[in-house]
Amino acid sequence: MKLPGPGPFVSGHGRGHVHCGRGELIPFDRPGAAPTWSATLPAIRLCQWAAAVQDVPVRSITGTAPETSDAPSLSDEFVRGLSQAVGGPMGSHAATAPPNRFWTAARVVLALVCLTLSLHWVQKSPCQDGAWSDFKQYRLMCYTDVLALYYAEGLSDGKVPYRDHNVEYPVLTGAFMGAIGLPIHDIGANRPGINQGEWFWNANVVVLGGIAIASVAALLSLRRRRPWDAAMFAASPALLVTATVNWDLLAVGFAVFGMLAWARRHPVLAGVLLGLGTAAKLWPGFLFIPLLLLGARAGVRRFGAAFLASAVGVVVWLVVNLPVAFGYRAAWNTFFDLNRTRGIDWGTLWYLGVHFPFVGTLPGFNKLQGDIPVVNYLQYGLFGVSVLLIALLIFLAPRRPRFGQVAFLVVAAFLVFSKVWSQQYVLWLLPLALLARPRWGAFLAWQAAEVLYFCAFYGELLNASGKSVFPESVFDLAALVRLVSVCVLAGYVVRDALHPERDAVRDTYEDDPDGGVLDGAPDAGWIGRLRPQMAEPQPLLTAQSSV
Repeated sequence: MKLPGPGPFVSGHGRGHVHCGRGELIPFDRPGAAPTWSATLPAIRLCQWAAAVQDVPVRSITGTAPETSDAPSLSDEFVRGLSQAVGGPMGSHAATAPPNRFWTAARVVLALVCLTLSLHWVQKSPCQDGAWSDFKQYRLMCYTDVLALYYAEGLSDGKVPYRDHNVEYPVLTGAFMGAIGLPIHDIGANRPGINQGEWFWNANVVVLGGIAIASVAALLSLRRRRPWDAAMFAASPALLVTATVNWDLLAVGFAVFGMLAWARRHPVLAGVLLGLGTAAKLWPGFLFIPLLLLGARAGVRRFGAAFLASAVGVVVWLVVNLPVAFGYRAAWNTFFDLNRTRGIDWGTLWYLGVHFPFVGTLPGFNKLQGDIPVVNYLQYGLFGVSVLLIALLIFLAPRRPRFGQVAFLVVAAFLVFSKVWSQQYVLWLLPLALLARPRWGAFLAWQAAEVLYFCAFYGELLNASGKSVFPESVFDLAALVRLVSVCVLAGYVVRDALHPERDAVRDTYEDDPDGGVLDGAPDAGWIGRLRPQMAEPQPLLTAQSSV
């Protein structure tokens, strides 16, 4: 357990003490009962005076820390090192900005995401006219499924998704495509001079960009005391290059707002939003796994809230899917048939098995390339084993892991073992990574690996198109670096869960700001029986720990 740091810390029953942070013990009298605010108030006031004299921050005995923002130059080793180039970390006597200033940390972060999305539009704009001659979409790395599928999915001909054309995406994504594409087709039918594909892509940029900005606002709401964490999403290099490669930001928005609803203790709303996310892309449904497992550790009442959210999510998914499944069964099955029969994609673990850098084929992988049913069983089986290991981590960790930590581990495990790992899937992990482990060093290393893979991917596409750019081993190495970087980041998250004193979020918050009903909840009794040494209560107060 963390030792109490600077500020008042209540200890004992009956006649207890208030720890003022540097060894001072101020007694209070409360025979035969736990300490209360009224009993400790005189001691707390004295402690506040002592702290003021000693320039020590005071912490609340109610378990609610002061609403102060984390300073990354003090709490993050990587940022602290970079800050040396501009004068070093923020000092203890640094002047604070007036409370009525316009450029707060939250507004700076929102401005950053607007800048990132603007640069994304600039990066993709050479391809927006659809005139993709001489492999321009690969040379300039501006390819986007959004524009290509406007024609491939029949939207340019006015076909209604699922009714008139089999769509390869989940129902809500197909509906999203139609909601934007069909009106543009109707406009273009009467105005033959407009480029419908260009209008469609730009309309998607506006809507998906709005979802990204709203997601950043939700992340800021989840991290009121750590607003700069949201800058990991807002200024992400991976967001800059992949934001509108596909429609993944739609599911990201539902997932982030679902997590916010859960954090605000609205399990039904959380279930609705995560259920809608699952109807857009399946991965938000994986977030119910950590909710149920963490709820199991926290006892029947909290598990009931997690089960309610999960049940609502299933109902919402069914409400969205059943009309299409019954009305257009063959079209609805297209997504599932594609995922069952699809071959091994570039850059995955299974691809690396036969394209390992400078080695070639690893033992046992060659025969899997033509046996997709076996690969399907393996990927789902390994994901299932990963979930079991994550469950053991939840139940055996000295302190219940946070929701963001477990959510990242579950989705990362799915990607690592999946036979498809498209370049834009990095967007799935972006919000979860900053909620799980807001440390800039490892995060930027992972982002560098993702951008390296992004660039190498288009080089490999040019190679496959007959325009050699680099040896194939370059792409293979980039894919391996991406895989390893995600695994290393997951390893850091596991380490933080096993050693909660290393957790940056718990240096700022008492327990789990994303946990909703799980936040500050004691463990179920069976956890103590599983490992008796873990049976001590969840600490009400924590102190700042070293990085």
